[in-house]
Amino acid sequence: MRGSKAAAVLAATLTATGALTLSGPAPVRAETATTAERAAVARPSEVAGRLFRAWLRKDRRAASAVATPAAVNAIFGYPYRAPDRFAGCTGDTCRFVHTSVRVPGGLNGILMVVSGPKVARVYTSRHLATGSGAATRLFAAWRAGDRNRGLEVASTGAVKTLFRTRYGGVGYIFQGCEKERGGQRCAYSYEGGAMFMHARRLSAGSGYWIDSIGYIAD
Repeated sequence: MRGSKAAAVLAATLTATGALTLSGPAPVRAETATTAERAAVARPSEVAGRLFRAWLRKDRRAASAVATPAAVNAIFGYPYRAPDRFAGCTGDTCRFVHTSVRVPGGLNGILMVVSGPKVARVYTSRHLATGSGAATRLFAAWRAGDRNRGLEVASTGAVKTLFRTRYGGVGYIFQGCEKERGGQRCAYSYEGGAMFMHARRLSAGSGYWIDSIGYIAD
């Protein structure tokens, strides 16, 4: 699925327009600049583009030159076909999204966090076979204070709801999941109430994500 025609066109177009060009702005002393110096001035979009194109070519060696081992493993483990649109960068965070297919969660593709000349971290939409898998991953993201990690397995609305408060170690106990209309309801109990995560999926063979969250008090 990776390296689809649409993604290849995306990579070629971005390179041609300069949005993800391999060469960054020329340094003041371009004629004497070293490779390291040129890399140091690369924009996040350029660094992200290098990793994206290396992934499309299935070139782990090239990917390793512009990303950490964890980031390389994450992008090469992406379960869906390649995103077909570069959504730009906000600061050091760059996104590649799908416009022709629907995938679980709020990321809608691949998010890269760039640090200097390398992609430090890659977040991706995930394919999870169970509602409990989505629920426990979202809970772990909340506990770690990592919103991007939460968006891998949950809608933007669910992440916004959960992250309104900071995890405080209140003795949450996972009670498992049960069927409900439209999907599954997964519960975490705690002293004084419970939190319900509503897991959904697009079809029988697609992955689960947490679509919404609700609470009840004892």
